Amino acid sequence: MSINPNSLYERLGGRHTINEAVDNLYNRIFNDEKLVPFFENVNPDKQAQKQIAFMTVAFGGPGNYSGEYMRSKHAPLISKGLNDEHVDIFISHFKDTLRELGIENDLIEEAAEVANSYRHDVLNR
Repeated sequence: MSINPNSLYERLGGRHTINEAVDNLYNRIFNDEKLVPFFENVNPDKQAQKQIAFMTVAFGGPGNYSGEYMRSKHAPLISKGLNDEHVDIFISHFKDTLRELGIENDLIEEAAEVANSYRHDVLNR
């Protein structure tokens, strides 16, 4: 499968950038008192691999995201109080992560729009 050189995935820097971004992002999340309760009993390495696979496909990279359907996976978290504030915090950490990696602001905003496009699925709306 050839990779579209104009995909957001490639413009962000491809596999290397996504891997580095996810590592950085989860360091932020696992140290955020508002988000960490949603990751109790979660294997950080497995979660990171799922996020890498998801972001790769969501941003137009190669592969098939084979994770559970987003709504069913996040449904138990809704009962724990997951809401828009938490999604906003996640996206803010994501943007800060990309900024720290030296990604241009227009690409950061484009990536944040893609991430935000899954909000309704994450929040089961």
